[in-house]
Amino acid sequence: MILNRALILGAVALTAMMGLCGGEDIEADHVGSYGINMYHYHGSSGQYTHEFDGDEEFYVDLEKKETVWSLPEFTRFTSFDPQGGLREIATAKFNLGVLTKRSNSTPAVNEVPEVTVFPKSPVMVGHPNTLICVVDNIFPPVINITWLSNGHSVTEGVSETSFLSKSDHSFLKIAYLTFLPSADDIYDCKVEHWGLDKPLLKHWEPEIPTPMSEMTETVVCALGLAVGLVGIVMGTIFIVQGLRSGGASRHPGPL
Repeated sequence: MILNRALILGAVALTAMMGLCGGEDIEADHVGSYGINMYHYHGSSGQYTHEFDGDEEFYVDLEKKETVWSLPEFTRFTSFDPQGGLREIATAKFNLGVLTKRSNSTPAVNEVPEVTVFPKSPVMVGHPNTLICVVDNIFPPVINITWLSNGHSVTEGVSETSFLSKSDHSFLKIAYLTFLPSADDIYDCKVEHWGLDKPLLKHWEPEIPTPMSEMTETVVCALGLAVGLVGIVMGTIFIVQGLRSGGASRHPGPL
């Protein structure tokens, strides 16, 4: 994706109705963010989500005009009319036009995203796993995240979250890749963003312990056996000496 650098200050309109259970002077166990929406001119697209404790509950698919839940089980307890999200996006689009005119098309500040890649669980050859690519400090929320395996683009087994909001008004996005670990494969999480001079490749390859050779195993076993024998011999000597010294101390002296 070739990213257009003509983003202006009004290119992202963020309007949110926040349901916060805490503030600076209040400690809270949980935080809910309801009605986080944004719209930008790049691709004429936007996003409407509900979050709880930093995790996405659902988002509204603007093209299909339907609510997409992170977990299907949520639909057993609640529902959300996607038309509500579509109305919020329409409002954000209108506000975007107003802000654009007031800002005189001032360029926005592009932040440099931070990328981390790690596996979901300890890596074992031949056991299915998931690679996780966390992209933090995203602003503006326009980004392209792709996976590479041995330098080639991967399109199967990939997924990603919506933009997750942060208290500093930047965003977080997480991409996933399901894979079968192999000692010969290497992976890269490729990130494209206006804050980067060129695409960023975050490299990852499995750290698989090298199995010992037969010769090494033989030497280790021999050393272990030798140490064990020395321990037995030394223990026997100490026991014999202890018995002798004990017998001498019990021998009666002259009257």
